[in-house]
Amino acid sequence: MADGTETGKGSDRPDERTRDDEIERAWVGMKSTHDATVHLAEYDFGWPRRYERLAGLVRAALGAQVRLLENVGSTSVPGLIAKPRIDLVLAVPNSDDEDAYVPDLEAVGFRLKVREPDWFQHRNFGRDDEETNLHVFTEGCSEISEMLLFRDWLRNNDDDRELYAATKRELAARTWRYVQHYADVKSAVVGEIKARAWAATAEPAERP
Repeated sequence: MADGTETGKGSDRPDERTRDDEIERAWVGMKSTHDATVHLAEYDFGWPRRYERLAGLVRAALGAQVRLLENVGSTSVPGLIAKPRIDLVLAVPNSDDEDAYVPDLEAVGFRLKVREPDWFQHRNFGRDDEETNLHVFTEGCSEISEMLLFRDWLRNNDDDRELYAATKRELAARTWRYVQHYADVKSAVVGEIKARAWAATAEPAERP
Protein backbone atom coordinates (compact mmCIF):
# COMPACT_ATOMS: atom_id res chain seq x y z
CA MET A 1 0.00 0.00 0.00
CA ALA A 2 1.59 3.21 -1.16
CA ASP A 3 -0.86 5.85 0.05
CA GLY A 4 -1.00 7.25 -3.46
CA THR A 5 2.60 6.81 -4.51
CA GLU A 6 3.37 5.33 -7.93
CA THR A 7 4.27 1.69 -7.32
CA GLY A 8 3.50 -1.65 -8.89
CA LYS A 9 0.58 -2.37 -6.56
CA GLY A 10 -3.10 -2.29 -7.31
CA SER A 11 -3.46 -3.77 -10.78
CA ASP A 12 -5.26 -6.98 -9.74
CA ARG A 13 -7.74 -6.04 -7.04
CA PRO A 14 -10.66 -8.48 -6.75
CA ASP A 15 -13.20 -6.04 -5.28
CA GLU A 16 -13.36 -2.87 -3.23
CA ARG A 17 -14.32 -4.55 0.06
CA THR A 18 -11.37 -6.94 -0.20
CA ARG A 19 -9.11 -3.99 -0.93
CA ASP A 20 -10.47 -2.09 2.07
CA ASP A 21 -9.64 -5.08 4.25
CA GLU A 22 -6.08 -5.15 2.91
CA ILE A 23 -5.61 -1.44 3.58
CA GLU A 24 -6.98 -1.69 7.10
CA ARG A 25 -4.84 -4.73 7.97
CA ALA A 26 -1.67 -3.04 6.75
CA TRP A 27 -2.25 0.18 8.67
CA VAL A 28 -0.39 0.58 11.97
CA GLY A 29 -2.55 2.28 14.57
CA MET A 30 -5.76 4.18 13.88
CA LYS A 31 -6.81 4.72 10.27
CA SER A 32 -9.52 7.15 9.26
CA THR A 33 -11.18 7.10 5.87
CA HIS A 34 -10.52 9.86 3.33
CA ASP A 35 -14.03 10.18 1.80
CA ALA A 36 -13.09 13.16 -0.35
CA THR A 37 -11.49 14.18 -3.60
CA VAL A 38 -7.69 14.23 -3.88
CA HIS A 39 -5.94 17.60 -3.72
CA LEU A 40 -3.31 18.08 -6.43
CA ALA A 41 -0.93 21.02 -6.58
CA GLU A 42 1.13 22.47 -9.40
CA TYR A 43 4.82 21.62 -9.23
CA ASP A 44 6.58 23.53 -6.45
CA PHE A 45 10.28 24.33 -6.84
CA GLY A 46 10.57 24.07 -3.07
CA TRP A 47 9.84 20.33 -3.11
CA PRO A 48 13.46 19.27 -3.79
CA ARG A 49 14.57 21.28 -0.76
CA ARG A 50 11.97 19.51 1.37
CA TYR A 51 13.30 16.17 0.12
CA GLU A 52 16.90 17.09 0.96
CA ARG A 53 15.93 18.11 4.48
CA LEU A 54 14.02 14.88 5.08
CA ALA A 55 16.77 12.80 3.51
CA GLY A 56 19.27 14.48 5.83
CA LEU A 57 17.21 13.36 8.82
CA VAL A 58 17.12 9.78 7.55
CA ARG A 59 20.86 9.66 6.86
CA ALA A 60 21.68 11.17 10.25
CA ALA A 61 19.43 8.65 12.01
CA LEU A 62 20.54 5.49 10.19
CA GLY A 63 24.10 6.12 9.01
CA ALA A 64 25.55 3.10 7.23
CA GLN A 65 22.19 1.30 7.24
CA VAL A 66 21.15 3.59 4.38
CA ARG A 67 21.98 1.52 1.32
CA LEU A 68 19.96 3.71 -1.04
CA LEU A 69 17.84 6.82 -0.54
CA GLU A 70 16.04 8.58 -3.39
CA ASN A 71 13.28 11.08 -4.05
CA VAL A 72 10.40 9.34 -5.85
CA GLY A 73 6.74 9.92 -6.60
CA SER A 74 5.17 12.80 -8.48
CA THR A 75 6.81 15.52 -6.39
CA SER A 76 10.17 14.28 -7.72
CA VAL A 77 9.20 15.05 -11.34
CA PRO A 78 9.59 18.72 -12.33
CA GLY A 79 6.49 20.05 -14.04
CA LEU A 80 4.14 17.32 -12.82
CA ILE A 81 1.08 18.04 -10.69
CA ALA A 82 1.12 16.13 -7.43
CA LYS A 83 -0.28 15.73 -3.98
CA PRO A 84 2.06 18.04 -2.00
CA ARG A 85 3.57 15.07 -0.17
CA ILE A 86 7.27 14.24 -0.40
CA ASP A 87 8.00 10.60 -1.18
CA LEU A 88 11.30 8.94 -0.37
CA VAL A 89 12.38 5.36 -1.00
CA LEU A 90 14.92 3.87 1.39
CA ALA A 91 16.78 0.59 1.11
CA VAL A 92 18.09 -1.00 4.31
CA PRO A 93 19.83 -4.36 4.86
CA ASN A 94 16.55 -6.05 5.93
CA SER A 95 13.27 -4.12 6.06
CA ASP A 96 11.69 -6.96 8.08
CA ASP A 97 14.16 -6.31 10.92
CA GLU A 98 12.26 -3.35 12.36
CA ASP A 99 14.32 -3.24 15.55
CA ALA A 100 17.35 -2.29 13.46
CA TYR A 101 15.92 0.94 12.09
CA VAL A 102 12.41 1.84 13.30
CA PRO A 103 13.45 3.28 16.70
CA ASP A 104 16.12 5.44 15.06
CA LEU A 105 13.64 6.82 12.52
CA GLU A 106 11.07 7.44 15.24
CA ALA A 107 13.69 9.39 17.18
CA VAL A 108 13.85 11.96 14.36
CA GLY A 109 10.10 12.26 13.91
CA PHE A 110 9.11 9.50 11.47
CA ARG A 111 6.16 7.31 12.42
CA LEU A 112 5.54 3.79 11.12
CA LYS A 113 2.09 3.79 9.52
CA VAL A 114 2.05 0.82 7.10
CA ARG A 115 3.45 -2.70 7.44
CA GLU A 116 3.12 -5.08 4.46
CA PRO A 117 5.08 -8.31 5.04
CA ASP A 118 3.47 -9.94 1.99
CA TRP A 119 4.51 -7.19 -0.41
CA PHE A 120 8.33 -6.99 -0.51
CA GLN A 121 8.38 -6.53 3.29
CA HIS A 122 7.35 -2.93 2.62
CA ARG A 123 7.16 -0.42 5.44
CA ASN A 124 5.88 3.15 5.08
CA PHE A 125 6.52 6.00 7.48
CA GLY A 126 4.85 9.38 7.78
CA ARG A 127 5.45 12.45 9.89
CA ASP A 128 3.12 14.50 12.04
CA ASP A 129 4.72 17.81 11.04
CA GLU A 130 4.46 17.49 7.23
CA GLU A 131 3.06 15.34 4.45
CA THR A 132 5.61 12.60 3.83
CA ASN A 133 5.86 8.99 2.69
CA LEU A 134 9.09 7.20 3.52
CA HIS A 135 8.95 3.80 1.79
CA VAL A 136 11.36 1.21 3.17
CA PHE A 137 12.43 -1.96 1.33
CA THR A 138 15.26 -4.43 1.64
CA GLU A 139 18.34 -3.61 -0.39
CA GLY A 140 18.01 -4.99 -3.93
CA CYS A 141 14.20 -5.14 -3.91
CA SER A 142 12.81 -5.01 -7.45
CA GLU A 143 10.13 -2.49 -6.48
CA ILE A 144 12.83 0.13 -5.94
CA SER A 145 13.92 -0.27 -9.55
CA GLU A 146 10.30 0.08 -10.67
CA MET A 147 9.87 3.33 -8.76
CA LEU A 148 13.11 4.83 -10.06
CA LEU A 149 12.38 3.75 -13.63
CA PHE A 150 8.97 5.43 -13.53
CA ARG A 151 10.39 8.64 -12.06
CA ASP A 152 13.24 8.89 -14.55
CA TRP A 153 11.00 8.15 -17.52
CA LEU A 154 8.51 10.87 -16.54
CA ARG A 155 11.33 13.34 -16.01
CA ASN A 156 12.47 12.84 -19.59
CA ASN A 157 9.30 12.02 -21.56
CA ASP A 158 6.93 14.93 -22.11
CA ASP A 159 4.12 12.89 -23.71
CA ASP A 160 3.89 10.34 -20.91
CA ARG A 161 4.24 13.04 -18.26
CA GLU A 162 1.24 14.83 -19.78
CA LEU A 163 -0.71 11.57 -20.09
CA TYR A 164 -0.09 10.82 -16.45
CA ALA A 165 -1.01 14.36 -15.38
CA ALA A 166 -4.30 14.19 -17.30
CA THR A 167 -5.13 10.84 -15.71
CA LYS A 168 -4.39 12.21 -12.25
CA ARG A 169 -6.57 15.28 -12.80
CA GLU A 170 -9.51 13.16 -13.92
CA LEU A 171 -9.26 10.66 -11.07
CA ALA A 172 -8.50 13.24 -8.37
CA ALA A 173 -11.88 14.89 -8.99
CA ARG A 174 -13.67 11.76 -7.75
CA THR A 175 -14.44 11.01 -4.12
CA TRP A 176 -12.33 8.18 -2.66
CA ARG A 177 -12.87 6.23 0.55
CA TYR A 178 -9.10 5.79 0.84
CA VAL A 179 -6.40 7.61 -1.12
CA GLN A 180 -4.98 4.18 -1.90
CA HIS A 181 -8.06 3.50 -4.04
CA TYR A 182 -7.06 6.51 -6.17
CA ALA A 183 -3.57 5.02 -6.50
CA ASP A 184 -4.99 1.61 -7.39
CA VAL A 185 -7.08 2.98 -10.25
CA LYS A 186 -4.03 4.80 -11.62
CA SER A 187 -2.29 1.44 -11.94
CA ALA A 188 -3.47 0.88 -15.51
CA VAL A 189 -1.83 4.00 -16.88
CA VAL A 190 1.21 3.53 -14.62
CA GLY A 191 1.66 0.02 -16.03
CA GLU A 192 1.27 1.29 -19.59
CA ILE A 193 3.92 3.97 -19.07
CA LYS A 194 6.31 1.60 -17.31
CA ALA A 195 5.97 -0.90 -20.15
CA ARG A 196 7.20 1.76 -22.57
CA ALA A 197 10.02 2.70 -20.20
CA TRP A 198 11.17 -0.92 -19.83
CA ALA A 199 10.96 -1.43 -23.58
CA ALA A 200 13.14 1.63 -24.13
CA THR A 201 15.75 0.40 -21.67
CA ALA A 202 15.89 -2.93 -23.53
CA GLU A 203 16.59 -1.30 -26.88
CA PRO A 204 20.27 -1.17 -27.91
CA ALA A 205 21.79 2.29 -27.81
CA GLU A 206 22.05 4.04 -31.14
CA ARG A 207 25.51 4.03 -32.62
CA PRO A 208 27.07 7.47 -33.17
